[in-house]
Order: sequence, then C-alpha cells, then structure tokens
Amino acid sequence: MATATTRLCAFLMVLYTCFADDINLIHKPDSAPVRLFTEEELKRYDGSEDGQPIYMAIKGVVFDVTKGKGFYGKGAAYNALVGRDSTRAVAKMSLDPADLTPDTEGLTADQLNSLEKVFEGTYKTKYPIAGYTAARILNPDGSPNKHFQPESQPQLRTKDEF
Repeated sequence: MATATTRLCAFLMVLYTCFADDINLIHKPDSAPVRLFTEEELKRYDGSEDGQPIYMAIKGVVFDVTKGKGFYGKGAAYNALVGRDSTRAVAKMSLDPADLTPDTEGLTADQLNSLEKVFEGTYKTKYPIAGYTAARILNPDGSPNKHFQPESQPQLRTKDEF
C-alpha cells in the first residue's frame, strides 16, 4: 500500500512539473500586508479629506478609526487625536496639544494602566489595525526593534511579515 501511495505522489509531482507553467494558480492572500507609516504619511489620514480613511496610532499601532467618524472626523470631538501617534494623550485622557505625542516618559503608573486598558479593551477590539509607525518597528538609530511584537488581529497575518 505504501508503495502505491509513493508511486502516486511521484507521478503527481512529475505531472505538476511538466504542466506547472500551463497552470495558472490563483492565490488570494488572507489579508493585506502590514503597512509601515512614517509620521508625515500618517498626517494625511487626519479626517480632513472626504473619502480617505481616518487613522490614529497608539503605542505605535495604527488603527483605522474611520467607522468612528462621528468622534474622529473633521470637526469632531476627538479629531485632534487622529493623523498621529497620540499615546500620551490617550494615557492622560487629554486633548492638550502638548500631549499629542507617542512619548510616555514621566507618565504615572495609573496613566500607563489606563493606556493599556484603553489600548486592549477599546482600540484593539473595536478598530482594525492598518499598520505600524516606524517608531514601533525601528530603534532611533534605524536598527530593528527586537522587542517588537505585532498585535494579534484576525484580519492581519503578521507572522510572515516579521
């Protein structure tokens, strides 16, 4: 029985090799590739242009918050948070322009806990990940950040990209 199976496998391999160029296999990826955003590129997704998605980064993870346009769109209450990494503002629950930054230096333990709860409980559960900021993946010197761990999202298959 094993020899018949082995022969069948060998025959199929030969058949495939002979006709591989004539066979057009259709490959549809499970998800879009992970995208890396520069600070300048992220600014383009601030809700000011109709038809464009609205992106907001927290902890270097860029979320597509377009479905929350009533909160994040042009003129909306939280529009100041979009088109940038607003980690500090989310941690402090602040819209102060000085807090619209990814910097977490000097935040209290309570603020860092609040950041983690909002990040995990709101953004990761409610909004799809559109990509990551360069600061999330790269160290300031441009070398890869060895501590980078892509967030698990069913719509992104990141294990192959990193």
